Order: sequence, then structure tokens, then C-alpha cells
Amino acid sequence: MPSFSLPTINDNPDGGWGPSSSNLPGRFKFKDIPYAPYSKSDKLGRFADWNETTSDNRQTAVGLPSTQNSRTAGRRRDGAQAFGSGTASAFAYFHVEDESSFSLVDNKAAPPRRGNMFARGRGTARGGSAYGARGGAQRGGRGGTAANRGAQRGGRKGWRDWEKNTRTRESSVYISPSWGMVEEIEFHRLAKLRLEVDEPEDLDTYGRLFAYDKTYDRVTTKTERPLQVVDRMKYNLTTSEDPVIQQLAAKNTATVYATDIILSVLMCAPRSVYPWDIIIVREGNNLYFDKRDPGPFDNVTVNENASDPPQDPPPPNPNNPNEKAPETPSINSATSLSLEAGYINHNFSFQAVIENPPPPAVDFAHPNPFYGPEETEPLASCGYRYRVFDMSVTEDEDVKICVRTEVDAYTPGVGNPRDGSGLVTIRALNEFDPRSQGAGGAPDWRTKLDSQRGAVVATEMKNNSSKLAKWTVQSILAGADLMKIGYISRVNPRDNTRHVILSTTSIRPADFAGQLNVSLANGWGIVRTVTDLCMKLPEGKYVLVKDPNKPVIRLYSTAHSTFTGEDEDGDGFEEEQGDSAA
Repeated sequence: MPSFSLPTINDNPDGGWGPSSSNLPGRFKFKDIPYAPYSKSDKLGRFADWNETTSDNRQTAVGLPSTQNSRTAGRRRDGAQAFGSGTASAFAYFHVEDESSFSLVDNKAAPPRRGNMFARGRGTARGGSAYGARGGAQRGGRGGTAANRGAQRGGRKGWRDWEKNTRTRESSVYISPSWGMVEEIEFHRLAKLRLEVDEPEDLDTYGRLFAYDKTYDRVTTKTERPLQVVDRMKYNLTTSEDPVIQQLAAKNTATVYATDIILSVLMCAPRSVYPWDIIIVREGNNLYFDKRDPGPFDNVTVNENASDPPQDPPPPNPNNPNEKAPETPSINSATSLSLEAGYINHNFSFQAVIENPPPPAVDFAHPNPFYGPEETEPLASCGYRYRVFDMSVTEDEDVKICVRTEVDAYTPGVGNPRDGSGLVTIRALNEFDPRSQGAGGAPDWRTKLDSQRGAVVATEMKNNSSKLAKWTVQSILAGADLMKIGYISRVNPRDNTRHVILSTTSIRPADFAGQLNVSLANGWGIVRTVTDLCMKLPEGKYVLVKDPNKPVIRLYSTAHSTFTGEDEDGDGFEEEQGDSAA
């Protein structure tokens, strides 16, 4: 009868379960060997599963026939994950040689073409036959969904991306090497700021307003009106040159001083694409937000937020003496469209008012502060309202901003314009050529404006999100009840000198801000953040610059003589390069 002896039992003096690490036999035998997790339910049929299927359905085995790979890979249930496969394997092999020059050669035969008509312009070099991109099973060329069309065109991001001009934009102002960067803020940080501001306090009013001509609300594409050239004088002085603001600053009315045009750009900064710059001057406890003259604030952008915005032609190569800039730039370039949009906005706001009574013009408490006695040209309909907004967060601090706001007309029969009732701001959207580069997929206004106005408005809200947001903020800051937007198109797409008014719409600024997803609280948070940042700095002149190619704003410190023509180091206006619509 065989003998039986009990195995050796190793007691754990530490009081825990299992053998102790001190008396474990052969404890140095497996030292520094990594441990791989396993499951008791796994069958130990093989040492390693070389046929494991990865997430992209590629077999990890090398040199095995495809039939064997497919057979062994299907043994595990679909969707089941091997125990411990999510952990970092210590047994993994890492290849250290450089394989950047490796490329996969596709030896599959290309499908035959189905006719020269489809092959022309849609070559097979972009990932398939030309006919398949047009017709095929999913009909993605014309009738399919946008996702199918994008997939069949080889996974490109958008339509005709290879024709887009990817030239980088130039900064709106020449950044001298002598400037020192103080702060850099990304747009995603600006979008998180919030500050609730109460209703403003009206200080004083200046200027004269004419009544808005309601007949323009009944204009349609069938009863279009020509846009007239109206010779009127309208001022747009910067903050520090405003005589009224100078008087208010002498009385310490507020801490920060700005105009509604400058303030709207800062409040809508996360939407901006084109570059801009704001001059910030700190004198004592006062802060002034100024603009350059001329500068980006004097321009009206066109399709700034479109996926393929209008572009300016690249400058001539200085190393090539034979290359010259075109004598006449394209009428659909970014700079030409900006000048055309400014021309249209001014003339439409001058034309859409009634200058000859009735109804009569309304004079504010004081005449226009910028119109001197030597001026002979007639003034445009414009009223200035100086208002103070309280940006204080706690009761102990006193941070107020004085803003010069503008209104363009008043609605007759609606309250008293002197008390802020029935005020109107007038703006204009322009159509240049729906088929040109930079049109942003806009429909033809003459065929869609009356029947599908919603589609036209949605396209403009997408392509001109920044411009419409700034107009809305300006109207809200001025306390306007309505914002009149005219739809103006060229008589001929190839002629940018003659235009017609196709329609006019009335929008309440507060309601339009909700449609555009414009948050006034976010805008005031941005203004307060920039104010706190500048008030912590010593007295001097600073420039807030929007990066021309990145969603970033930077604050630079400059000399007092910058932009005054008195500096000799190349920091002045004479050496500015680039424009806001490049």
C-alpha cells in the first residue's frame, strides 16, 4: 500500500491569508517577471492568441492564410473582450526602427469607367470611379445625403476644399518688436465669462433724428427700388477725441470710456475671424478704449464667418521682379466687398428716412457735438446717447463704463424719441454674386427672398454671425426698439457700382440676440475682464490685438507716441501692414 505524506505548510506570521513573502520557497525565482492578468474561465489551449482581431478588423497574425485567420478569430463571441486585454501588456513588442518611409501599395484593379462625361473632372485618383461618385447604389452625387457625398469623395472636409485659398491673413496692425506682450487669452476662455449688468443710466443726448420711411417695409423683389447716392455727413470719432466724453471724464463720471462700435467688437470677440485691434489708454484711474483712424472699425466685413470667406489676391513676390500686382483688383475680393458694404450701409441709412416733413425731425437736448460752424454739408440723421453701465460685482467697488451709442432714426407715432421711445437703427446686408468664391452657399435673393426668406436669413446668420452680432449689441446698448435690415443686391453681379433694394425687415434687437445666441452677460464679462487686466498695469498705452489666424487676443504694451506719428522706431501708423479683411 503506497504511503502518503502531508505537504509542507508555510505559516504566515503576519496574520494574513496565504504564504508569507519571507518564507515562500523559491521567492527569488520569479523576481522582476511581469504579471499578466487572466481569468479562470479562459481555456488554456494555447500560450498566445496570435489571431486576435483589433478594433480596425486587422489580423495580428503574420504569415497565416486568410481562411485560418477568419476561422480562429471567430471563436470568441462578437463584442466579447479578452480578460486583461485593456491593460498595458508588458510582453508587447515595440519596434524601434523608423518606418516613416513605409507606404502601402494598393494592387487592386481600378473599376472600369462608365463614360467620358462622368470621368471628366471627377477622376479616379480621388478614391474611386467617377461614375460611382455620381450614381452608384446610394446616389450620393446629386440626390444622396451630405454624409454620403462626403464619404464617396474620399473623406474630404468640404466641397472643393482643394481650391480654397489657404493664404494666411496679415495682422490688422504692425506689431513692433519693441512691444511687450502682457497677456494672451484664448477665445474658449472668453466664452466662459459672465457678468450681469443692470439697466443703464442716461446722461445726455445729442444730434437730430429723422423719421423712418415705412414704405421701405413694403418693398419686395418685384417692386425693388434703386439705391441712391445720398451726400450726407456722419461722424465716427474715436473715444478720446469726443469732446463730450472729455467733459464727462473731467467730472469722473465713470472709470471706463468707449463707443458702442468698439465695445460691440470686444463683446463679440469670440465670433470674430478677421483681425482687429483696440488701443487702450490708461490715464490715472480712467481707461479709454480707442480705435485707429482709419482702421478695421471703419470697415464692414462680408461673409466673415463663412466656411470659405472671400479672399484678397496674394501680394506679388518681392523676389520675382517680373511678377506684378493686378492693376484692378477683383470686385469680389475681401477688400473690395468691404468697401462696397460700407458704401451700401451708409447710403441705405441716409435714404430710408424722411427728411422733408411731415413727420418733422426730432432734435435731441443738444446739437451734434462734432458739427462745426465751418461745415457746409448737410448732416445725416443720427442721434448720440451717452449712457453709463455699472459693471461692479460687489457693493464696495465702483466700476462704471460710459458708452457713446448711436441711433439712426425714429418710428413716427410711437412714443417720444427724446425719452428713448421708438428709436431705430438701420443696417444693410449685401448680395454680390451667389456663384463666386466666398458667397458661402447663399441662395439667389431675387428668387428666394420673398418665398423662402427663412433660408436666406439662416444663411446670412451663418456667414455673417460676427457682423450681425455686433449690430445687435450696438442696438441693445443704444436702447433701440427696432433694427431695420435692408437686403441690397447688385443690378448686375459683375458691376459693384449699381445696387437695388430688394426688401427690408424689422427685428427687435433682444429677440434677434436670442436667435443669434448672443449673450450680453458674456459680453460684459469680457469687458470687465479686460478692464481688470488693464487696471492692474501701470499707466500707459496698450494695444489689444486679435490674432489674424488664431482664436486668440493678445495685449501688448507700447510707447505713448505709438500711432501718433511722433515715434521714430517704426511703431507708428506709417508702418502698419495688412488690413482687417485680408
